[in-house]
Amino acid sequence: TIAVVMANIGDPVGAGFVASLARPGGNITGLSNMAEGVSAKWVELLKEVAPKVTRLAVLRDPRNVAHASMWKEIQAAGQALRVTPLAWEARGPDEIERAFAAMGAERIDSVIVLPHPAAGANLRQIVGLATRHRLPATYLTREFADVGGLMSYGPNVADLWRGAAGFVDRILKGARPADLPVEQPTTFELVINLKTARALGLTIPPSLSVRADEIIR
Repeated sequence: TIAVVMANIGDPVGAGFVASLARPGGNITGLSNMAEGVSAKWVELLKEVAPKVTRLAVLRDPRNVAHASMWKEIQAAGQALRVTPLAWEARGPDEIERAFAAMGAERIDSVIVLPHPAAGANLRQIVGLATRHRLPATYLTREFADVGGLMSYGPNVADLWRGAAGFVDRILKGARPADLPVEQPTTFELVINLKTARALGLTIPPSLSVRADEIIR
């Protein structure tokens, strides 16, 4: 059996790759890119930057099993912060375009983009549409903030790949994937694009600026 090391998976248990995070039980182990509370944090960050937001579009792919747990966290955070989340399917460029075009009728005033391949492949389209429709948005990875997204909050992807190399090293030295617990990120970076905030007419509160790992000016 060939050992497989994953490095950037949202829900390896839900996807059926491992039996549990603590005891993978098969030939696959590695790192997840999510941890409990991250999805709720996206809602909290949007509320800090734009306190008046009340209707939140969540771009997701219903085929992605990791999105189910993220959606539950977002719903719970929304209830606590008096924000109503609405799910929008975004599995490709056409669906992304249609989603943003329909948001006005639903009085959407903020956006969260859940991580999935279609979002990554179309990040410039998504960021451009969010800016055009003047919608504050947050994302998992900093690549979105780098091209004009308002904020990103999530693990450093380069750290995940370095961590994967550590798993490979241990397996090559004789460790069994079944016995190596799947690791979740423990540190997260907040990146804020100040140029985009200004374009949207938003003021980043000092209490948030001091917590940012990087501010793009």
